[in-house]
Amino acid sequence: MATATHPAADTPVRRPMGKDPGLVKWICIAVSMLYLGVLLLGPLAVVFGEALRKGIAAYWHAVVAPEALAAIRLTAITAAIAVPLNMVFGVAASWAIAKFDFKGKSLLITLIDLPFAVSPVISGLIWVLLFGLHGFFGPWLYKHNLHIIFAMPGIVLATIFVTFPFVARELIPLMQAQDNDEEETALILGAGGWQTFWRVTLPRIKWALLYGVLLCNARAMGEFGAVAVVSGNVPGETNTMPLHIEILYNDYNFVGAFAVASLLAILAMATLGLKALLEWRLHAELAATKHHGE
Repeated sequence: MATATHPAADTPVRRPMGKDPGLVKWICIAVSMLYLGVLLLGPLAVVFGEALRKGIAAYWHAVVAPEALAAIRLTAITAAIAVPLNMVFGVAASWAIAKFDFKGKSLLITLIDLPFAVSPVISGLIWVLLFGLHGFFGPWLYKHNLHIIFAMPGIVLATIFVTFPFVARELIPLMQAQDNDEEETALILGAGGWQTFWRVTLPRIKWALLYGVLLCNARAMGEFGAVAVVSGNVPGETNTMPLHIEILYNDYNFVGAFAVASLLAILAMATLGLKALLEWRLHAELAATKHHGE
């Protein structure tokens, strides 16, 4: 006599979505941690190990050397100029893109992304072709004794170019997700344009703005390619921290190179910590915006 089988006996068991087997989960975690250890934690350990290889005294001597201090000063000045300018541009561009419809809007969005697609070295060459001695404006600048290439203005221009998308790219999605009800209410109640911006718009985008400024500052202080093309590599005058590190390394001054590199590494770790905090606040703000929109 044939035995009847239950229809469900031949049906494969399906696991609920999102509940992976424990082994797969731990393999993914292990691969991720190994990848981060090899590419992130390992190099960081090498940087600090080499910087302190000859002791604290040698480390401190490398950091406070006149050329190192000049590089740190130039890097800080460059970031202090580039970041506020990019912040103003980012707010204006994102406000225009998110709040208004106009001809050329798609072109503006494309141009904002341009530095992500162009090599930093190419962007440096663009400034050389414009303001170099044999460039488009070079003869006029030389005639009036104005120096842009191989001077601080060229470094600032190159840094601005490679960093200007960061603020705008953080603000645009948030401002597009927000409605205009609060701004329109403020205008109806008699607030002016600046009052509406400072008291309504700015508080709603402050965490995304700080996040974009943080990323912009980190990139500005660590930029190498574009700055290397326009700086001229004059020690103590036109060398930023990344360029100074390269010179020290090429001169086999490994302790000095890694000591200055450790300062950039500390900046990177501080940036990551602040980035995590701002991301948490930004996600909370986006969630509140979506909840308000519903």
